[in-house]
Amino acid sequence: MNKKEILEIRKQFTPANCAITRICGCYVDYEKNKKLESKEAFLSLPEEESFKYFDIFKKTLSGTVGKNMLNMVFPLDAEMPGGTQDFLLRLRNSRLEDDMLLEEFYDKVIDAYEYAENYYIILIHAMYDIPGKSSDGLEMFDASDEVFEYLLMSICPVSLSKAGLCYNAQDNCIEDRVRDWIVDMPDKGFLFPAFNDRGTDLHSMLYYTKKSEDLQPDLIDQLLGAEMPMSAETQKEAFRMLIEDTLGEDGDYETVRNIHETLNDMIEENKEEPDPLSLDRTEIRKVFENSGVDAGKMEDFDRSFDENAGEKTTLLASNIIETKKFNIETPDIVIKVNPDRMDLVETRIIDGRQCLVIPVDDHIEVNGISVRTIRAQSAQEIE
Repeated sequence: MNKKEILEIRKQFTPANCAITRICGCYVDYEKNKKLESKEAFLSLPEEESFKYFDIFKKTLSGTVGKNMLNMVFPLDAEMPGGTQDFLLRLRNSRLEDDMLLEEFYDKVIDAYEYAENYYIILIHAMYDIPGKSSDGLEMFDASDEVFEYLLMSICPVSLSKAGLCYNAQDNCIEDRVRDWIVDMPDKGFLFPAFNDRGTDLHSMLYYTKKSEDLQPDLIDQLLGAEMPMSAETQKEAFRMLIEDTLGEDGDYETVRNIHETLNDMIEENKEEPDPLSLDRTEIRKVFENSGVDAGKMEDFDRSFDENAGEKTTLLASNIIETKKFNIETPDIVIKVNPDRMDLVETRIIDGRQCLVIPVDDHIEVNGISVRTIRAQSAQEIE
């Protein structure tokens, strides 16, 4: 799913567009005991309560594609009878009205989800009547010929509110505030099946994680059974190792800067596209070559790519470089550079030492204090 398709589903979580038919929940304590289970028609909820749920569902479909929202594909065995995809499909087709399937689903989540405190499992069933689109992109609600039937799960941590004082209006006094158990925004979630090309894709799903480095592999493997992609952090580390292995000990600042500039330019050119920019081995090889990496060093590129990333792996450009910052670090100094002005920093040999040179003709501040630059002496002043 790309960001446009995700946004189309998110738009359903409003009172006017609501396509949710049923909502079920299971409150689990820190000892993995089921403390509460509920199931009811979503439209029967009080208005204020439904708005809170809308916020949770929207959050489950938020973040960056490829980092917080991961597209996953089911292997063939998961779609066989008794497989994880087959189970999710039966759960969806039951419209959450089969109590035994619900109990089995909750048990799978509780067994696989690693969390040391209380949490609330929310599962909804919805049926979205997909409107057709005209040639100019306008929605035609009277031209729908497909219904997207799906499940959305959100796992929300439940935490105790902070202790404090409050004003009691009835008794007109200040007193100790009663602490409540608050349902927080989701930590994990999924959408099944995927909404690809504005239609149902039973072979794929969308997985949500609040922290991109915490994918919870057991939850993905045991509950979903989908093929888990590399996390954003793993992709970034693989790319770092690829650069270091390719450039070797002779890697210089200018070459690394050129690689970052090349990728930033590619991301900027792709920013209007709904799909994030992904790069395979051949495309990353071109990035290196266009950034000035010596041809002799590219001889081991393919081997290094296979070792660090994987032969058929594609990396998301937004995961492997920082688009909003460019830091240069030594053991004692950190220099933060605007990514648009990486050209301001260069390396030179001065008095036999390698130095970073930064022009400082403009305004300078030291700990918030404005200071003047050192003006170059003219030949006349030197005389």
